[in-house]
Parts: sequence; C-alpha cells; structure tokens
Amino acid sequence: MHSINKRNLTKLAILLKQKRNIFHTEDLELLWGITNKHTLYSTLHRYTKNNYLIPIQRSLYSTLPLNQLNPIELGSALIHQFTYLTTESVLSQAGLIFQDIPHLTFVSRKVKKFTVNKTSYFCRQLKDEFLFHPAGIIQKTGYKQATSERAIADLLYFNPKYYFDATAQINWPSIKKLQKQIGYI
Repeated sequence: MHSINKRNLTKLAILLKQKRNIFHTEDLELLWGITNKHTLYSTLHRYTKNNYLIPIQRSLYSTLPLNQLNPIELGSALIHQFTYLTTESVLSQAGLIFQDIPHLTFVSRKVKKFTVNKTSYFCRQLKDEFLFHPAGIIQKTGYKQATSERAIADLLYFNPKYYFDATAQINWPSIKKLQKQIGYI
C-alpha cells in the first residue's frame, strides 16, 4: 500500500468526488487550490506514479483507464477548447442519416483530426458568432452536444446540399427558424 499523507488524502478525496474522470492540468490546479507550479507537478508525478491519475497526453489526465472513458467526453477534452458534438455523429445517432460515420464529429475554433484509443475524431472550424450561439446545444456529462435540429443546421452551414436519408422525420420549418436564430441564414 502506498503511503499517503493527510494533505494528499484530501486531494485524492476531492479528485474522486468529481462527476468527471478527465482533467487538464489547469483543472487539477483549481480543484486542489495549488498555486505553486512545482508543487502541482510534483503532485501530478506522484499521483501518476501511484496510478491515482493516468496520463492521456501532455497536461491531460484521467482517473480511469483509457478504454473505460466515454469517447465523446475524451474527444471533447482532447480538443481542449469550446466544442460540441454535432453534424454526422448526432444525425447518425438520431437515425436521420444511415451512413457509417468513421469518426466522431465536433465543431470548435480550429480544424483538427486525430485518433486516440482506436476512435477517430474530426473537428470542423466554426466561426465564433455561430459556435458560441447556445441555441440547440445541450450539456451532457463531460461534454456538449447539438440537438438533431442544431446538427442539421450546422451540417447545412458546411454543406447546403447535404443528403439526409430520413427527410420525412425532419421538421424543416423548425430547422429554418433555428438557422435564422443562429445567423446561418
């Protein structure tokens, strides 16, 4: 058994009480109230050495093994800026497109493609005025996700001629209203 002092036990208790499992270095700094970088990095080193934290990549840690993490939450954390799951991923989940989507699709301020733990991610760049508009974006545990209507509006912004398989299930007047609200049209 690893020896752990009272102060570290308190940090561990704080960490384990969190509803999320993925943390950036800055998150842990705030959670633990550590202002000294040397203390923070020493604590992180000790916690990874004792397997309380698992390093995912530089400055990103988890309390669970990589294969036990929610891939959407992981993708959102890896993008490491305001982002939400949208377009093909959401529309496939909703049964509005039938294609096999080989990656999870997000939007944020930058284009990014990467693969982690056999899951591929694709992030499209969306202008701030649209990205930060809250209409049709819902908070999930550890990430944000577009509603089906917002995902359709987002996808039509990127590709106005996109083909939807289940068009009879789409409320087009509602989509038009949302597109106007966001500023797409």
